[in-house]
Amino acid sequence: MLSGKRILLIIGGGIAAYKSLDLIRRLRAQGAGVRCILTAGGAQFVTPLSVASLSGDKVYTELFDLMNEAEMGHIQLSRDADLLVVAPATADLMARMAHGLADDLATTALLATDKPVLIAPAMNVRMWGHPATRRNLATLRGDGVTVIGPNEGEMACGEYGPGRMAEPDEIVSAVTAMLAPTARPLSGLRALVTSGPTHEPIDPVRYIANRSSGKQGHAIAAALSALGAETVLVSGPVQEAPPSGVSVRKVETACDMLAACKDAGRFDIAVCAAAVADWRAETPASGKIKKRNDGSTPMLALAENPDILKTLSAANGMRPRLVVGFAAETSDVVKYAKEKRARKGCDWIVANDVSPETGIMGGDFNTVHLLTADGVEDWQPMSKIEVARCLARRIAEHFVKS
Repeated sequence: MLSGKRILLIIGGGIAAYKSLDLIRRLRAQGAGVRCILTAGGAQFVTPLSVASLSGDKVYTELFDLMNEAEMGHIQLSRDADLLVVAPATADLMARMAHGLADDLATTALLATDKPVLIAPAMNVRMWGHPATRRNLATLRGDGVTVIGPNEGEMACGEYGPGRMAEPDEIVSAVTAMLAPTARPLSGLRALVTSGPTHEPIDPVRYIANRSSGKQGHAIAAALSALGAETVLVSGPVQEAPPSGVSVRKVETACDMLAACKDAGRFDIAVCAAAVADWRAETPASGKIKKRNDGSTPMLALAENPDILKTLSAANGMRPRLVVGFAAETSDVVKYAKEKRARKGCDWIVANDVSPETGIMGGDFNTVHLLTADGVEDWQPMSKIEVARCLARRIAEHFVKS
């Protein structure tokens, strides 16, 4: 897919630099030529020899290399490439890019380029959330830099949160989307995707929720957008970064989510991937509910939440042409999914087993079954990103045939 394309990979100084070696391998497997600039910090984590061995090319480290600079090497490096990729993009490297500094080979090449730039940020969660980093990120995006990630997870420092560099396969997908755009069969169509959990307040500090990271729903929104659909993502509270090119509406409760779906207008496609809480507290307490001195348990009256999938499936005159639901089950997955499809009135159901031992809830992989009017498709285990792409392609095929 990337045959003949030339990538200039800039490897920043962070523990995530080790992933750059896998990234080089994956890019070359797609047919791309990869030339690398290894920063001084990056060289503390990976060696020039390992980078050169995998890239099959010389590794560039010094701005004032007399042999290269006799031919204005920093200019030539940036101009020879079809795309510049910075992975990992550390907080320091992003700051220097945002302020137009050119004090080493990496930043000089970035400032001298007229080619598109993709960065994969990687840093401590506190650094990622710092106002200075947020300003620098906004500046870079305003300059036309494309950003992939970061992901949420455990850090090398032991902390947890957003800041992990995107996985190599995610970066390859972003590179492919920028350099080898596929046909956009969903152009002209509008898609609605719900994602994440909902939080139903019990009192100001407690709530009812489902275990959902939003990874699958966010990946589906990104995949539909990549195929050309104008995509709106209605998301409950998650740590996932908003997909690029997707309009995001953030909500808390099931009632908020339904209202946001209705307010977003007419759609051709609706994919309800959110893990919406079935119930909410009938009357949330205005103050924190205290333990009782006598040890008795307070009664919590529940009310049923609106059924978003059923509502969208029955929206007379406003019904999307294709409505896809999700069924998260812990036993008899296909059986219960068939019943759910009939009960909700949707066109397709994507069913998966979310038993604790599967690791699907909050994990990066999924095993699904697609139920349509034509029967059941059993998909092989794959990453949630690949599940999203497969589903988006099936949706595109549906509209091509219809």
